[in-house]
Amino acid sequence: MLVTTWVIVGVVAGISGVMIGCLALRQAKATVEDCQRLLSRQISEGRGDLKAVRDVAVCQYDALAEMTGRMSFSVAMINGLGDGIVLTSINGRSETRTYVRTVVGGKGQQPLSPEEEEAVRAARLGHGPVVACRAPELL
Repeated sequence: MLVTTWVIVGVVAGISGVMIGCLALRQAKATVEDCQRLLSRQISEGRGDLKAVRDVAVCQYDALAEMTGRMSFSVAMINGLGDGIVLTSINGRSETRTYVRTVVGGKGQQPLSPEEEEAVRAARLGHGPVVACRAPELL
């Protein structure tokens, strides 16, 4: 008797969970469709260009032990498709090195440093323009 009761409770709970999941999926699909309609309307009205740079984030940090004050930086400039560049400047007392790397679909074409990845992630998520970088290990 007790086992039968637990089986019935388990079946009811399982069916309820599946129904809630289906409702949540339906709502998520409707939200995605609404966003797609809004985006296509903005593009057709000329208010949006997916290829224009729209997301920017700057990650400042101390790259070298000899320089403090967060003088080194990585700047991500990304468009609506996730394409763009990351510009990095490593500043020391006697020299500065500047690098640029391409980003396609939110991923670097070449391996990105942790600071560059942080800048790209912050730009894609809209956390820019200036974001806090975690302190890298000093060289």
